[in-house]
Amino acid sequence: MAKQLTPLEIMTALVSFPTVSRDTNLPLIDWVQDYLGSHGITAHRSVDPEQPHKAALFAHVGPEVEGAVVLSGHTDVVPVDGQPWDSDPFTVVERDGKYFGRGTCDMKGFDALAVWALVAGHYRGLRRPLQLALSFDEEVGCTGAPPMIEAMQKILPKGSCVIVGEPSTMEAVTGHKGSVGFDTHVVGFEVHSSLQPTGVSAIMEGARLVDWANQRNSENAAQTPNEVAARFEPPFTTCHVGMIEGGTAHNITAKDCKFMMDFRLVPGETADQWQQAYFARVREVEAEMKKIRPETRIDVHRDFYVPPLVPETDGEAESLVRSITGDNANHTVSYGTEAGQFQEAGYSAVICGPGDIAQAHQPNEFIEVAQFNAGQRFLQDLLDRLA
Repeated sequence: MAKQLTPLEIMTALVSFPTVSRDTNLPLIDWVQDYLGSHGITAHRSVDPEQPHKAALFAHVGPEVEGAVVLSGHTDVVPVDGQPWDSDPFTVVERDGKYFGRGTCDMKGFDALAVWALVAGHYRGLRRPLQLALSFDEEVGCTGAPPMIEAMQKILPKGSCVIVGEPSTMEAVTGHKGSVGFDTHVVGFEVHSSLQPTGVSAIMEGARLVDWANQRNSENAAQTPNEVAARFEPPFTTCHVGMIEGGTAHNITAKDCKFMMDFRLVPGETADQWQQAYFARVREVEAEMKKIRPETRIDVHRDFYVPPLVPETDGEAESLVRSITGDNANHTVSYGTEAGQFQEAGYSAVICGPGDIAQAHQPNEFIEVAQFNAGQRFLQDLLDRLA
């Protein structure tokens, strides 16, 4: 029989693969597939046809019946460029009661625990099945999970509840905001800035859309939130532009301005509602631009959409996690995860994983050893229940 690696040994292997979202994750997928295969577990791939250098992986142990508990994680990590690390980001280093390394917290620590649990469950023998789902491109809009979920349902018996192991300090998170982002390209008309009224500055027109977002934020903040929205911080949908580029020179009206307009949606508000509102303002600004130069325009298209995780009434995933952790408090988060995508596909979903989200994406990212061990105890308890 092949050697069963410890969770720490598995995490050390996973962190060693620099699976930044812009790069391939196939070496990591190869390693996990080979490791599972060495223990007689068949793992399946879902390759992105538009990015053949990326793939998701999923597997099933236990009886070949529906109703599995799914352990869900993502394999990609954010870049380390420009961050002041005290050690190699892609080597796990233990010091001061912490495991340092890119992804130890978000979320290769949980990925390692999930792989360990799948192998342990395979040898133990389970009455209820357990599944593993490892996606890609979560960090750039959760775009890898939907095709993976679709592929899983065609190959594996469908699971009934999903535990998404994003870092939650092992608390049961039952709701998160959704998000949608729109690539926006304002095309102006260049003239010398001394003749500004005869040209159209793409940057200045784009600023009207950014200011629209500021106004919507102020209006949303002033409203009394409903019962669901009140669980979040902030308790309203937010509009945001994080990066903007454009222009040729300081004395030329900008021909181009590009930015992403994104919305963090409280459950109950839809991406279509906010798309309609944003597109209406875009058309207003574009109409004013065309009065000066008819050839100007604003191009907008949806870049990503992540559905919210809506708190469930008597949800199976929530009940299972609460029964293990003893956590009966209400927890919601304002960031998005793949839990909403699983829920949209018909699974009961909850977020529960080791580590603190405050450490995610940071230089010297770490997961506390105590949290990592708590994650292992949680999955050991889960295996007891499945057996």
